[in-house]
Amino acid sequence: MSLNQQLRDNLRQMLAVLQNERHALAALDLDAILGCAQDKRELCGRIDTTGPFSQDFELDEECRGLLDAAKRINEVNRQVRNLLAANVSARLEVLAGSPALYRPAAASYARVGINT
Repeated sequence: MSLNQQLRDNLRQMLAVLQNERHALAALDLDAILGCAQDKRELCGRIDTTGPFSQDFELDEECRGLLDAAKRINEVNRQVRNLLAANVSARLEVLAGSPALYRPAAASYARVGINT
């Protein structure tokens, strides 16, 4: 099997894992999210041996398309993870009663020096 064929197979598997990760994020399934992270790590190792770090590497159009698709899906998944983390942080702040760093000050400053 040629290096490009191996790379194509690995990139197709990466696309499947990224799709699974998207579904796991939507379902908030922590076990599936962690499983996808492990699968991505393993696939990255395999891609390193068949991709640009191997000798006589040449990226064909199909591999380039698969790679671009994987980059786009990974970026979307990253944004979803960041939104989920921000949402959790906001909820934890509300539960803990701690103010947000950039929350506007209350209107109480307008009463300073006024006797009522």
